[in-house]
Amino acid sequence: MHVNISLQSIALPWKPQLDETKMVCCPCSRTLSEIKELPLHVDIALKDKSGNFVGWVPYETLIKAVFKEWKLLHAYYEALLSIADDAVTVVDAYGKIVSWNHQSEEMYGRKFQEVAGRSVTEFFQEDAVVLMSTLKEGKSVLQKYNQPQPDMHVLINTKPIYINDEIIGGISVERNISDVVKLNDELATTTAYLHELESEYEKDHYLSPFNKIKGRSSALQEAVMLAEKVSATDATVLVTGESGVGKELFAEAIHKASPRAEAPFIAINCGAIPASLFESELFGYEKGAFTGAVKGGKKGKFDLAKNGTLFLDEIGEMPLELQVKLLRVLQEKQFYRVGGTDPIPIDVRIIAATNRNLEEMVDAKIFRDDLYYRLNVISIHVPPLRERGEDVPELTQLFLKEFSIKYSKPIPNIDPEVMYTLLQYPWPGNIRQLRNVVERITILGGEDEVIKLHHLPTSFKNPTLPKKEPTDIPLEFRKLEGGSEEAEIRYALKTTYGNRTAAAKLLGISRATLYNKMKKHNLCGV
Repeated sequence: MHVNISLQSIALPWKPQLDETKMVCCPCSRTLSEIKELPLHVDIALKDKSGNFVGWVPYETLIKAVFKEWKLLHAYYEALLSIADDAVTVVDAYGKIVSWNHQSEEMYGRKFQEVAGRSVTEFFQEDAVVLMSTLKEGKSVLQKYNQPQPDMHVLINTKPIYINDEIIGGISVERNISDVVKLNDELATTTAYLHELESEYEKDHYLSPFNKIKGRSSALQEAVMLAEKVSATDATVLVTGESGVGKELFAEAIHKASPRAEAPFIAINCGAIPASLFESELFGYEKGAFTGAVKGGKKGKFDLAKNGTLFLDEIGEMPLELQVKLLRVLQEKQFYRVGGTDPIPIDVRIIAATNRNLEEMVDAKIFRDDLYYRLNVISIHVPPLRERGEDVPELTQLFLKEFSIKYSKPIPNIDPEVMYTLLQYPWPGNIRQLRNVVERITILGGEDEVIKLHHLPTSFKNPTLPKKEPTDIPLEFRKLEGGSEEAEIRYALKTTYGNRTAAAKLLGISRATLYNKMKKHNLCGV
């Protein structure tokens, strides 16, 4: 920075009576900044290029001009520091802070008045202060990464300040890149998670198709074990369970684990097709079979599932008149297309599913008993989510990862009270409802990355269905690790992310009782 105040601009006219021998002679073209040294209380005589005296500067005038120049430089300097986006620190030759701009105050949380005149090493570890090495070595530093504090990442530029080849201080300009470092860390975490997903996918693809069925509860594992045994056979399977428990997931897994895995898996929802169209959907039709038929006819689901598996979802919704036709196909191993006269042999495995009680429907004469017995060779019951509450945390985390990737958001943390609420909820819509709730809270979670109670739907705050009583919860835990008390407590703490109040609620005991039991089992550090 340079202020051009020329000596001639502040000079007085030369007078013959002045004694030039008592003055310092300078060219009239010089500026104040070009004067390196000057004796005290000595005036300046100015000469032109021809050596003629053209003016003089009294010592008092010179001092006033120097002070004016200093004020100008100081004003420019302060303005420069105030608008700088980066943190600027200036120290003297001993490392004591002489300037500390607003960005430095913001970055390090200390006002200039707190740090002025004190060594920079009082506030940062000496080996982390790049400016000190600049003072010692006299070398500038450009774009060097530095971590002056554990949670602070900066790129720093430093330069020594010289007067007459002597270091009289140093300046550092630091750009806060903590957010960039954090984003890189998150990117690395996300990349690692994607690799993890790829590994999981490969495991699911190359190992067991049943890996996609998540949950460790004994009721679910019993259903999975039965499905694995059945998959190796060609037996007809009836999968029962409430809406949303994952019956189709079981059917797909059985198909993929069976000898028919390379052939098609075709699903049809018996409750979603009008009775008038059901026969043509299931068996197909020949050309000209009815008005509006596709030219050339159409294959039905039995045709499409050739050599594979036909999944009849919501079989309990099938009309009685169609139940007769389905039974005949299963018995005779052949079918006729609508409008057709030639029998078509079938080689298809049948898996059916329902959320209704078919035995009661048989008793009520609204479902054929012979079809029920034909379908119910092997029955697999998928338990509702309320009966396997210990699976809620695992499923919640699984869905959080899924939707965090889908919506490009960081994976949020779950407040323990929220997890407790999810565990207490009866889940009438089962896993499908849980998945929808997790999608909602992932979207509404905001930037704080912690899911709180207010993110849950209003039905969780004022549920129309009764919540589980706390005393019901421990029954689920007793299935774990032999049902020991220590295992119950460990699981409750893990489920509630270490929140002891929530864990006590989950176990149906007081907080004081929980503390006593933790001491008993040496779990205070958990």
